[in-house]
Amino acid sequence: MPDLTYYRLLDVFFVAFHTGLIGFNLIGWAWRKTRRLHLLTITVTFLSWYGLGAVYGWGYCPLTDWHWDVKRALGESALPASWVKYYLDRLTGVDWSGGVVDALVIGSALGAFGASLALNSRDFLATRLSTPPD
Repeated sequence: MPDLTYYRLLDVFFVAFHTGLIGFNLIGWAWRKTRRLHLLTITVTFLSWYGLGAVYGWGYCPLTDWHWDVKRALGESALPASWVKYYLDRLTGVDWSGGVVDALVIGSALGAFGASLALNSRDFLATRLSTPPD
């Protein structure tokens, strides 16, 4: 049997990184200092879901794809398409409907994107209007 330490470490890394990214995508718009970075990360997330998703399947996330490769190497199978569904199921012990999870994820992401766009626009306009022309 191969040594699975490397895959276990990768599994922990993907859980931590993916959780952090999702958290940042949900609330990174709230602080002025992180708003530009938030707008970038949430935009890249949408480009992945819908740009890469047009090729690989709607909602495609390379992090989930790579993480599932690690999970399969660790012997897991029947992994759902959604990383959020997988962890909601595990954390709550409930078999969440994929459609419900997708609706929650998309709705939350759209709300965060809207907040980010509105606040970044407001910040940009406030800076532009307060800076005298050259």
